[in-house]
Amino acid sequence: MRQEERKTDHPESVPRFRNTLSGAFGNVLEWYDFAVYGTLAPILGQLFFPSDDPFTSLLAAFGAFAVGYLSRPIGGVLLGHIGDVIGRKPSLILSVFMMGCTTAAIGFLPTFAGIGVTASVLLVLLRLVQGISVGGEYPASIVFLSEHAPDERRGYYASWPMFGSVIGFLMGSGVTALLTTAIGDVAMQEWGWRLPFLSGAVIAIAGVLFRRGMTESPALEKTGSVGQAPFVAAFRDHWRSIVRIVALTLVNAVGFYMLWVYATSYLTERMHVSTTKAMDINSLSLIVMLPATTFAAILSDRIGRKPLLYFVSIGTLLLAWPLWRLMHYDDPVMIFLAQAGFAVLYGAGYAGLSVAIIELLPGNVRCSASAIGYNIAQGLFGGTTPLIATYLVQRTSDDFAPVYYLVAAAVISLLATVTLTETAGKPLPP
Repeated sequence: MRQEERKTDHPESVPRFRNTLSGAFGNVLEWYDFAVYGTLAPILGQLFFPSDDPFTSLLAAFGAFAVGYLSRPIGGVLLGHIGDVIGRKPSLILSVFMMGCTTAAIGFLPTFAGIGVTASVLLVLLRLVQGISVGGEYPASIVFLSEHAPDERRGYYASWPMFGSVIGFLMGSGVTALLTTAIGDVAMQEWGWRLPFLSGAVIAIAGVLFRRGMTESPALEKTGSVGQAPFVAAFRDHWRSIVRIVALTLVNAVGFYMLWVYATSYLTERMHVSTTKAMDINSLSLIVMLPATTFAAILSDRIGRKPLLYFVSIGTLLLAWPLWRLMHYDDPVMIFLAQAGFAVLYGAGYAGLSVAIIELLPGNVRCSASAIGYNIAQGLFGGTTPLIATYLVQRTSDDFAPVYYLVAAAVISLLATVTLTETAGKPLPP
């Protein structure tokens, strides 16, 4: 009997393992680029948006960063449509291909000194395409893995795209930090900034090859046609779920991009921490997030999604101010401890969020509705956080202004969590 079970289970475990790695791998590239851009924002601001005022250049660079996020809902609609109508696999292959091409293109771009304002425009256009790519990648990969996972372990499998995202962020910030240390700030400013973008093309090729071996989601065989474009049906029939997804995502979106994109430039510009040291702290705190995410995902399959969502919202309300205060010490160890505290909060938060939003939706609009809700939150609030935080600090001269913005997001996410029905361990809606 045991031998028969082993023979039966083995063929299923191999494609599931391959699918899991493929789902996570695409997110490595997607978020590698976003981490590279965020950590290099001070340099890119001077090269593509030069100004006598460094603040103006930085603000413009974060503005281009935000543009990539504002286009994410478009990607959610386009790639979500492909995922719901044609298949999850084609949507995921297309998204990683788009990101790889545009990442490499940024590495080849002439700067403002070479072709003037055309360089600025081209950078913004490439960010738009990247935003469309990311808009379909993360939600579709969570949907794909959730639909392949057993009900009792769905939280664990759905956490792999977040795990891949953190790896991508870690690689992006880590590669940039190592390169800056190796060649120095001057060389980094002149030509070194191109190398992290160009290396993204290698990851893209590997991602496409990986995903060609994925098996299509079984949910497509069980769901009927929606009778019209999935995003239309999603807005018409599931708008309440979309609004709830936006609210649930808010604290994670604002918190993540405040602490791992904005904080690097904040530490260098406001706290006068060296770029190398700020990037090292950023990378080490991301390492802390990896086990936090995995442990929390496994825990969510045992105790439910809502406890983790409460943890991140209430934890942000209680700890955001003291942890941000800790980042203002001169001691790098204290700054690291602060970011590590935030890493535990948002690692657990994303572990609960990723699977919770998928369990709200039926299969025929699952890609479209989850992508729309998630990307509205990430695009309008997450991606604009570095821009808003930079503006608030400059405008108010209050170093804690970003914290108030984060706390407001936590309140909204907390209210959404209160109204959420626990879905852990239950079958996905058909």
